[in-house]
Amino acid sequence: MIVRSPSMTGTRTVSFDLHVHYHQAYLVDDTNDAMGPDGIPVDHPVHPVGIIRVDDGGAFLITGLHTGTVGFSVTIADHDPGADTDRYEDIVEISFKSEAGQLSLHEWGGGDFHELPELPAGPSWYRLRYHAQNMDEAAAVDTSNEIIDRYLLQVWPQDESTPCVVKSASGYLAYWRRPR
Repeated sequence: MIVRSPSMTGTRTVSFDLHVHYHQAYLVDDTNDAMGPDGIPVDHPVHPVGIIRVDDGGAFLITGLHTGTVGFSVTIADHDPGADTDRYEDIVEISFKSEAGQLSLHEWGGGDFHELPELPAGPSWYRLRYHAQNMDEAAAVDTSNEIIDRYLLQVWPQDESTPCVVKSASGYLAYWRRPR
């Protein structure tokens, strides 16, 4: 099911059930040669954010649930929409360069994908803010087709900047931020 919010001052949101395997989903820049990350990209060595990693042409998104269905929303905005610190327990940010100006969210294994609204600045640098709720609970369950964990990915134009953790409350985020 896709729920679209009305465009309000350059902000568009799509929501859907996302099927994950191995805690993975992929944000893919829709260039002709973009396939998404090949394996788990390395986290930033000085400013690790753990649950989202960027690589050429894509971002690797980590979920608490190993296999099953998670709730997922993506907001594409022409400005910083502000972090939702009340509803989400973990929030991290990282920069991402889009070569195509169009993104899609892919499920594990090259299966289904979800089209996303067009990026407002076309090919450019963007900021990705990844929100997570109930990652610890979902990781403990491991496999479920009932939604336990929910995610919000916000995307807006912004020059490249240092990755950061806005809010960290789960043990699962702490686990993924550890040096490997």
